Amino acid sequence: MTTVQEVITRAHKAQRELEKLDQAGVDDIVTAVAWVGVAHAERLAKLAVEETGLGNVDDKIKKNRRKTMGTLNDLRGATSVGILKEDPERGITEIAKPVGVVAAITPVTNPGATPINNIMITLKGRNAVVLAPHPKAEGTCTELVRLVHEALDKLGVPRDAVQQLSLRAKNKQESKARAQELMALADLVVVTAGPANVLAGYQSGTPALGVGRGNAPVIVDASAHIEDAADKILESATFDYATSCSSENSLHVEASVYDKVLEALEARGAYLARGEEKSALEAALWKDGALDRQLVAQSPAVIAEAAGLTHEAAAKARLFLVEEDGVGPDYPFSGEKLAPVVSVYRWERFDDALSIIDRILDYQGLGHSVGIHSRDNERIERLAHRAKVCRVLVNQAHCIGNGGDFENGLDFTLSLAAGTWGGNSTSDNITYKHFLNITRISRPIAAEPPTEADLFGDYWERFGLTP
Repeated sequence: MTTVQEVITRAHKAQRELEKLDQAGVDDIVTAVAWVGVAHAERLAKLAVEETGLGNVDDKIKKNRRKTMGTLNDLRGATSVGILKEDPERGITEIAKPVGVVAAITPVTNPGATPINNIMITLKGRNAVVLAPHPKAEGTCTELVRLVHEALDKLGVPRDAVQQLSLRAKNKQESKARAQELMALADLVVVTAGPANVLAGYQSGTPALGVGRGNAPVIVDASAHIEDAADKILESATFDYATSCSSENSLHVEASVYDKVLEALEARGAYLARGEEKSALEAALWKDGALDRQLVAQSPAVIAEAAGLTHEAAAKARLFLVEEDGVGPDYPFSGEKLAPVVSVYRWERFDDALSIIDRILDYQGLGHSVGIHSRDNERIERLAHRAKVCRVLVNQAHCIGNGGDFENGLDFTLSLAAGTWGGNSTSDNITYKHFLNITRISRPIAAEPPTEADLFGDYWERFGLTP
């Protein structure tokens, strides 16, 4: 088995060659990688589902294509080589430089789309990248890297600019040690995986970018266009069987439209599980307090069978709904489910909705995102000012728009950071900008130092001269 040090050494050598490229050369490489993702979207989607058993092929095809094309659209025309910005008034010139070799830890839930995105945004900065996929998704990444290498060959780019490190080992300890060594030897780490892996990245001793845990609460108020909201919620909460961390996990519906919203969702294929059915769903989804991995990102039919839901409508459901009013470990439906199952809360006062969302985020999902279906701008602003999240999506399908969409202005990504609330070093959608070092030339300018009156005059008038 190739050693980690050998992979890193080859990556550094390739990166030095990338550093010689001009902007046009870099953009050709990024476009070539994007075309691999788009042209082979179906192939990679089928392989991902076959290998991992998570999600569904049709949605993964859409994800591979849309995310890759959206990322390329963001990168097209963006400067990442040479002078980024000149500010004559301040005498500052900014110059883009690579960060070096990036270690990218990628998840089992998106074994095609996330590596494609990581390759594009790292190469854009003339960096080499070493992908370390989840062992259960290694085959999909291997095929992707093979296809990317063929594209790099056409452009005369060293294959070692994009490598894959296998984390398969005799046991979890050896696999973990191999990942830790990779992160320690790289120049920058990006972790798009669970909390334990993100923490390992931050503890590696190498500068790191990590993502936050999802558990998105979404409000529907009386001013919302209910039919439109129902369409978007169903589209999003069922997409790829909820593999996305941005899938709706709870709905918070104003009492005056509660029944109408549920009716609209049920008309589109949602099934409300009450009483014993809700208990059966809970028993199936959680084993000893943890999500049953066998039901993560599975179809509603599989979940219905596991829970013993025999009602004809349950067997044909696109999405399961459960009514909830509590939060925390004793109310598992209040947390992230990674399945087409959404909890529903009813509220009379908007402040009550905000309070329950605060509690849900404190339990799981702090920093990640919230959504709202409303035409009341005052409420939208109140939610945004209060919620400790990095993204507030308004009247959108949450998992479709959260990582960037052609219908909003967020950067396309598959790595969504959650700020310090979520234990991350940034609150951004992670893009090529995070894989640049910037050198600043500082030239002398005409000195215009402020007087004490300039700086303190307003303060003196309001509070006096006494310190």
